[in-house]
Amino acid sequence: MTSDASPSLPEAAILPPGSVIGIVGGGQLGRMLALAAANLGLKTHIFTPEHDAPALQVSDAATLGDYEDSAKLAAFADKVDIVTYEFENIPADSVTLLANAKPVAPPPAALAVSQDRLDEKRFLDGLGCAVAPFHPIDSLADLRAASAHQGGHGVLKTRRFGYDGKGQWRIAPETELEAIFDALSGRPAILEGLIAFEREVSVIVARAANGTQAIYEPIENSHENHILRHSAIPANLTQDHAAQAADMAAKIVDALDYVGVLAIEFFVTQNGMMVNEIAPRVHNSGHLTADACFCGQFEQHIRAIAGWPLGNPSAHSHAVMTNLLGDEVADWADLARQGNAKLHLYGKQDAKPGRKMGHVTRLTAKNPA
Repeated sequence: MTSDASPSLPEAAILPPGSVIGIVGGGQLGRMLALAAANLGLKTHIFTPEHDAPALQVSDAATLGDYEDSAKLAAFADKVDIVTYEFENIPADSVTLLANAKPVAPPPAALAVSQDRLDEKRFLDGLGCAVAPFHPIDSLADLRAASAHQGGHGVLKTRRFGYDGKGQWRIAPETELEAIFDALSGRPAILEGLIAFEREVSVIVARAANGTQAIYEPIENSHENHILRHSAIPANLTQDHAAQAADMAAKIVDALDYVGVLAIEFFVTQNGMMVNEIAPRVHNSGHLTADACFCGQFEQHIRAIAGWPLGNPSAHSHAVMTNLLGDEVADWADLARQGNAKLHLYGKQDAKPGRKMGHVTRLTAKNPA
């Protein structure tokens, strides 16, 4: 958490072209943020420990250093006008250091909520958003009691540092709970009840410092091996469910006094929309907005944190985005020949199995109203 004296960008302040946006993280999200900033005449400075990070290929400057290197973080902050980030697992002390030097957006409080699954669930539940039943797990006795409460079924998750299915274990009545608990290696965890859901969707929402919002239409997602495979608009969703999701999105960003783009993952259930998790950043499921919407999520994020007016989030086309995993990137030439395909390659050299090497978004015309 940051101190109460952290600098903030005045609501009326607008970073003019030529200003420098510091981005913590050098992956593909940082890369696409840097490209969006360049289109608006803004410069970017990347902080990353990786000398071959994708964002370094398209940014104006870089600082290479560990995320806990206070001296390099301070030097980085001194060279930028505002700091943002492309991933949420930044050490808390590092965020404090940066926020005491320059404005940080999205706000550190939102980052803190999203870094801990238990804090996140309590925050959402406190807002009245529907969430799966959840139980904090600090001991084997906690796990046994929570599992019994959920009828022997659930998903055990580490509270911190999990993504793409990492740090998660499915619980069933026949599961040996002691072995699963040992796999935690002492890490705090949370047990979530299993939810019967029809599909998964996400909503990308942007909020400016003055409170204005831009909410994208819901995006339908499908996963393989816990990794997002496809996302599409329009989602197969009723108007009531879409309205519920938009209402919750608006409530969440207002409660966090948010600035920037936030992604919210939902389960569609028979009883309505249920929040699965939030991500205080641009998101894989929102990639299609860059090609299918008048203002995509990456430009929208830059606009929001720089104090510019928010862009139009409306879609001008239907779209399906497919992640290119591992050696699928070798099909780039064939994909480039497809007339309705927008190809995005991340500049990564090592095509490991399951690694996100790029994505392709296929566009089709919207049906006449």
